[in-house]
Amino acid sequence: MKASAKNLLSAGLLFFMLAAGCSKDEPSEPDGPETNKTFISSVDISRYPEIMLSNPVFYDQNNQVKDLLSILKESGVNTIRVKLWVDPADGHAGFAEVKQFSQTLHNKGFKTWLTVHYSDTWADPGSQETPARWQNLDYPNLLDSMSAYTAKVVAEMSPDYIQIGNEINSGFLFPMGSINNFNQFKALLEAGIQAVRNTNSDTKIMLHFAGINGASLFYNKVKDLDFDIIGLSYYPWWHGKELSVLEQSMKQLSENYDKDIVIAETAYPFTLDWNDWTNNIVGTEDQLISPDYPASENGQQEFVRAIKTISWEKVERGLGFSYWGGEQIAWKGPEATDASAWENLALFDFNNKALQVLNEFESE
Repeated sequence: MKASAKNLLSAGLLFFMLAAGCSKDEPSEPDGPETNKTFISSVDISRYPEIMLSNPVFYDQNNQVKDLLSILKESGVNTIRVKLWVDPADGHAGFAEVKQFSQTLHNKGFKTWLTVHYSDTWADPGSQETPARWQNLDYPNLLDSMSAYTAKVVAEMSPDYIQIGNEINSGFLFPMGSINNFNQFKALLEAGIQAVRNTNSDTKIMLHFAGINGASLFYNKVKDLDFDIIGLSYYPWWHGKELSVLEQSMKQLSENYDKDIVIAETAYPFTLDWNDWTNNIVGTEDQLISPDYPASENGQQEFVRAIKTISWEKVERGLGFSYWGGEQIAWKGPEATDASAWENLALFDFNNKALQVLNEFESE
């Protein structure tokens, strides 16, 4: 009995010493997978330079007068998304204005995200009109002009993120760049991408699709192109009201095509009322995700919180989101019929006071 007890004690001591040695020399298990993701907390305020010409007064949530950019910065917004048109009729969103605005934003400490429409006006799935200056070019010269223009944009504006086209579900630079002319469409994308890479290797490149339906088919067609980020527009009244479908779609797209992914455009109303005589895009209950997200300050905040949770926390390679039209108050006055169709989806109420939804833009 004594011998066996002694042997057991020796064996136990040896095991303890070995275990102690292992715990000293071996690193502990990490708490979870490491990630180098950088949260994109973005607002698209493309009309800000135009709106500020009317000298509106903005208020923070404490009802203190502040400039809009300071309010956004203090709320945690770290990136500003800006559209760029080639030769717009009134100059707004054109090269000179966007270049100056980009410099202002960089000086304020924001990252910039340019959505290059390659058009003189709105480009979206239903409209991708070639700029007037390029409309008489043959395809090789269009390719060269588009490439040179992209390089100039990157060289002079130094965007942190850039979209080659805006909502290019059906292509861009019609008719030559229609997705139905797939080889030309793809070559134009490649030319834009290469121009960015050659000019500034730090700029991240995004391809932007509007909605969820058809997104997988689209990205499968362009999967061999050298871009960094999948960008999706998501508006419930156009793209479906099931947030679970959005989440699952983002997961599948990111995994299937090995890309980071963001919600490039989204918004939600804080009311169904209006503050000018311009017809609003969202104005009826059937456009909402009811009853979970009513058209109220709380409903708007809860919607953006859900978007943030999906695009940053639940999707492994999700980078965050951009809120579209946050600045689009009724800036031309209460009787304007040609101003904001978006004032009930802005980030400021009808008195230009910051809404509580801005609390959701801070990284956690």
